[in-house]
Amino acid sequence: MSAQPQEFSPEGPPLEKNLRAIRRALVVPQDRDGFDAGLDVVLAEVRASLDLGRLSEFIHTWWLVACDSIKDPQGRRDLYERAARVQELADGGKPIPRGDKTWRQLLAERGVER
Repeated sequence: MSAQPQEFSPEGPPLEKNLRAIRRALVVPQDRDGFDAGLDVVLAEVRASLDLGRLSEFIHTWWLVACDSIKDPQGRRDLYERAARVQELADGGKPIPRGDKTWRQLLAERGVER
């Protein structure tokens, strides 16, 4: 069963499931930054593979985030604030190092199929 836009935005019109509408609905800067960076990556993947399935997955995932952003913008802000606090507390106050590999690469190294 797929989620319907009306489930997320009952008071207003449903959020269109396209890149422009999704990005416009992202009210938290971290979401917009993640969307922009992710879009660059997925478009490079699509160019290399000529498979639009990954773009479709990206759009659906970010549509869900955008619907959540519309429904509870303060909740999205709180999420990033909590994540920042956790990162500050990890490893004795030192930032958690960010890896150079994507989840997809890590899973492939471990032989996990999607």
